Amino acid sequence: MSVIEEVVAKVEDWKGRDISIQQLSGGLTNTNYRILVDGKPFFVRVPGASTELLAIDRTNEYHNTQAAANAGVAPQVLNYFPQYNVMVLEFLQGTTMSKDSLNQPGMPTRMAQAIKKLHQGERFYSDFNMFRLTEYYLSLCREREIKIPEGYPERVPTVKEIEKAMSVKPLATVPCNNDLLAENYIDDGKQLWLIDYEYSGNNDPTFELGNTCQEMQFNDDQIKEVCAAYFGEATPALIARMKLNMIMSDVGWGLWAAIQANISSIEFDFWGWALERWGRAVEKMDSKEFPAWLKDVTA
Repeated sequence: MSVIEEVVAKVEDWKGRDISIQQLSGGLTNTNYRILVDGKPFFVRVPGASTELLAIDRTNEYHNTQAAANAGVAPQVLNYFPQYNVMVLEFLQGTTMSKDSLNQPGMPTRMAQAIKKLHQGERFYSDFNMFRLTEYYLSLCREREIKIPEGYPERVPTVKEIEKAMSVKPLATVPCNNDLLAENYIDDGKQLWLIDYEYSGNNDPTFELGNTCQEMQFNDDQIKEVCAAYFGEATPALIARMKLNMIMSDVGWGLWAAIQANISSIEFDFWGWALERWGRAVEKMDSKEFPAWLKDVTA
């Protein structure tokens, strides 16, 4: 039997019932399924090959998904099978969001409100730090001779400069998803749900905000809207933190994409994505605003 078939067979509540397994589209790391049990839907995700190389800790993911569910922003965990690293989750009835839908008026505020609700919940299992993850991804690429976009090693001093500036007046860490792509928001018409906690951990809240703004390619007005909705104000220091974390989002996840181009069996242009993200990061590091962000974040 396949992994999904083995998992379905192990759910005690489903034994002897009418079951249909439907593979869902999407997912850049794993294979997603909707399981219909006597017509009622459930969600199951089967991890992709070699995902441990991407620094995904499944114990951390399981704990944090439960914590996010307790905070009221993630689906409930109904079953967990550690031998497969698989959770059976409540199926959220709603619309999976896109960049276009999240760029509609008012959506930046709704996103910030959902994120703040997550951040006010219980602490997560472990911490997340994009600077450390970037170092790990770079070392992995060296060890496995994985191709990375040209110029990465030469920019390491700039990355260290960003970390140094942001450590002058650090913010308290909060439980963050850290990977809020458009598709990780689901709108049920009343609230935005936040899904997929593979990279979750306690982190600077402005990484979460900057990362999701980068994924949506928000403009300056939208970035300010997110900041004000979350913090109650959009000061130069907070905006600078978000802007620098937008750079780190592309620096780190660009390397992730380069690694995926080497190890993933999913049909997706990961290498093209790595080049796109690195190009954005370099453009921002070379911009005339960059020195001002470094200065403002220490103010």
